[in-house]
Amino acid sequence: MTATILITGGSQGIGKATAYRFAQEGYNIILAARQSDRLNAVADELSGRFSIKTLAIPTDVRDPAQVNILIQKALNEFMAIDVLVNNSGIYVSGPIEQFTLEEWHRTLDTNLWGYIHTIHALLPHMLLREKGTIINLCSIGGTVPLAYLVPYTTSKYAINGMTQALYTELAPKGIHVGGIYPNLIKTNFLERAIFTGRDENDQQMRRQQVEQLMNNPLIEKPEDVANAVWDAVQHKKEKVFVGSAQATEGVYTIVPSLIRWVIRKTFQHKDVAK
Repeated sequence: MTATILITGGSQGIGKATAYRFAQEGYNIILAARQSDRLNAVADELSGRFSIKTLAIPTDVRDPAQVNILIQKALNEFMAIDVLVNNSGIYVSGPIEQFTLEEWHRTLDTNLWGYIHTIHALLPHMLLREKGTIINLCSIGGTVPLAYLVPYTTSKYAINGMTQALYTELAPKGIHVGGIYPNLIKTNFLERAIFTGRDENDQQMRRQQVEQLMNNPLIEKPEDVANAVWDAVQHKKEKVFVGSAQATEGVYTIVPSLIRWVIRKTFQHKDVAK
């Protein structure tokens, strides 16, 4: 029986690259994201290029009702889901006091609750089969505290902890859970990113800084993350650090104060400490 993978945030960037990676391996692909036009375009590309079945289901993972419909439609179509890749997320940056509660909720609802909703809806199916794989896209921000990205790193630390706890609990039940930890990846995530600042100029500087970083040829690509996901699934790895993230994690383990200082200075901009 052909294996099936469900990927959230599957209409672009890491999600799209992961779909292509698994399609190459013969997996049937289920894609979920909010933008139906992009989602359907990716599904059509995949089914036209590979001898697989695809299913595109527009879904806002922040809404548990929509996630339940997603899982039910997917199971009705394919009977089984072997791999879940949680990938939906947004990037946020700015001084902590500048974030509104609405921005906090939007970040956590997408980055954390979106993952919880899909796991909660799909886990009974995997437990019944006594097999399955859950891969959570985390971030280096889930192991290294990122100043001026506090809502973002809060969500990623939560995902990191959830992933490790699930790995420990579910492994004896035949379900593998793994986390993927990249640094900044060259995608179009800026479309939905949240930037705050001391003033409009500060806010714009923060956005421009990330835009400039994206032009760096050394920045990892979505395909690098997709390969890490494949590695985690194939070899049942609990953690996979992508490219330069391995070095960041290593240095932080040895000299955490240095990494904290570098990150603070990098993202400080107009926010001057007394």
